Amino acid sequence: MNKKPLILGIETSCDETAASIITEDEYNKPKILSNIVSSQVEIHKEFGGVVPELAARSHMEKIDLIVKKAINDSGRKLSDIDAIASTAGPGLVVCLSVGLSFGKSLALSLDKPFIAVNHLEGHALSPKLNSKLDYPYLLLLISGGHSQFLSVENLGEYKRLGTTIDDALGEAFDKTAKILGVEFPGGPQIEILALKGNPNKFQLPKPIFHKGGCNLSFAGLKTAILKISKSIKSDQDRYDLAASFQKTIEEILYKKTLIAIEEFKKNNLTNNNNFVVAGGVAANKKIREMLVNLCKTVNFNPIFPPKELCGDNAAMIAMVGLEKFKFKKFDKLNFPAKPRWPLDENALFMKGAGVKL
Repeated sequence: MNKKPLILGIETSCDETAASIITEDEYNKPKILSNIVSSQVEIHKEFGGVVPELAARSHMEKIDLIVKKAINDSGRKLSDIDAIASTAGPGLVVCLSVGLSFGKSLALSLDKPFIAVNHLEGHALSPKLNSKLDYPYLLLLISGGHSQFLSVENLGEYKRLGTTIDDALGEAFDKTAKILGVEFPGGPQIEILALKGNPNKFQLPKPIFHKGGCNLSFAGLKTAILKISKSIKSDQDRYDLAASFQKTIEEILYKKTLIAIEEFKKNNLTNNNNFVVAGGVAANKKIREMLVNLCKTVNFNPIFPPKELCGDNAAMIAMVGLEKFKFKKFDKLNFPAKPRWPLDENALFMKGAGVKL
């Protein structure tokens, strides 16, 4: 029986220090043996956002312990590992450098292949950890730093159909939460507040709703929230504003997803009709429900990673490493950290797209 590949994934692109070991089962399906994520919420809470220097320092303090725990929890030995995959971008360069350098050093000491992973590709392939997924498929990537519709043609082959021209969706959630007085990271709390509110109380703008194809814009919506918040007088007003924001986001994503599906169908010569939603905001229950219902109307198959794999994690980095390992797509140890690294290298740069704030 052939030995199944054993891949170590390392992720330090922002404020999570993460390591994971994955392999394959007897049916050649990915199998997570360990997935350790250490959050820095308490470190950055008082600042209302991620402070790069503090994040990098925390990564340096934790990375060795987190990797050791991932190996121990996997039940395997360090010497069993076949390749090391580390996030090389996009992200905060001081944070990326920690995991990237650690992964390179480990690969060198073990004399094992090193694989530099695009963090966004990790999100794109994350559903492969729990779903059978063939190329091509349509991807909606919605996270704290990125909002994009992409046609995933193959491993390493992406065509961007639409992107945000300013704020990412996760950023809009976090900033709205901050305006409403919710502690960092407040984005996930918006959905909870919205359950107590009237979604029709406030009429909020939907920037580029009727133009721009499936491109997205959220800066104007955030500005409207800020203006309205100055006249808020009660907790109920806060709940109503959160509910109105949640509803507006759902309406924007509904329309833009329909446009993206039509664009995908134009260029998709296969019968594949899978629609993958990944990234931290993919954990939003109401957005999930809306997109599942949308897919029913257009005969598409909605696929989401498990909620614990929506946010930044190392299992998705190891997943890309596993795919690349099979094709011997290895990288040299001088591979640089890339704070900006689009999946579609040919796509035009738009202000705000691909930037983590």
